[in-house]
Amino acid sequence: MSDSLRNKVVVVTGASSGIGRSIVLETAGRGATTILIARNKEKLEEISAEAKELSGADSFVFPTDLGKSDEIEKTFKEIIASVQHIDFLVNAAGFGKFENFMDSNMKDATNMFQVNVLGLMYLTRLVGRVMMEQKTGQIINFGSIAGKVPTTKSAAYSASKAAVIQFSNVLRLELKPFGVKVMTVNLGPVYTNFFNIADQTGEYVKNVQEFMLDPDDVAWQVVHYFGSNKRELNLPLSLAVAAKLYNLFPTIGDKISLDFASRK
Repeated sequence: MSDSLRNKVVVVTGASSGIGRSIVLETAGRGATTILIARNKEKLEEISAEAKELSGADSFVFPTDLGKSDEIEKTFKEIIASVQHIDFLVNAAGFGKFENFMDSNMKDATNMFQVNVLGLMYLTRLVGRVMMEQKTGQIINFGSIAGKVPTTKSAAYSASKAAVIQFSNVLRLELKPFGVKVMTVNLGPVYTNFFNIADQTGEYVKNVQEFMLDPDDVAWQVVHYFGSNKRELNLPLSLAVAAKLYNLFPTIGDKISLDFASRK
């Protein structure tokens, strides 16, 4: 591994598993100081120990419920007391639940927006101000292909990710004068424990095997664009093309989605 991120500080939410975990280890392998945020302290400490071995640098653990603004505020203050600067913020935390909206519990939708959107916005606002003062930094927000292409049984989740995408687009414009970059990562299905909650029947995972992404491969591609001016990273390519075509031909796109893409 190179030392391309030596002396850089990387904050990662959702760091206890899946893509967040992979990004922590990928950046640590490049020498970064890592800051891990998620709810599960035990898992965070295990990953932090591995990150220290890879980087030879510090790694900090902050167990936090990103659905609670008071915990986010407390964690942010502790981060600022621990490091001198923040170079990258990766907002990888989030969850979904796949079911017909009319049959769903609105509490689930509220919780999804609290974590996927409002928690992300709250932490981004705090860290973004630090980056504005530094006149440098990059924020990477995880949206989803689901925020671009509609499929059944994902109304609330897709809406939360569409909100993240548009929030990121506006934030990019507002922070550009301060030298702070914003990139959105929009993924199709990924081999993570996300589906333990989202797809409890296992049907969706079985039906989308051909599109499944490996979290380590995703992490490598995301970190590859650290410091770049890239606006969006959309994966896999097949679904990225589908998203573009949907915008051009939405009526046909709806039919295709109903016939082929809504495999939940």
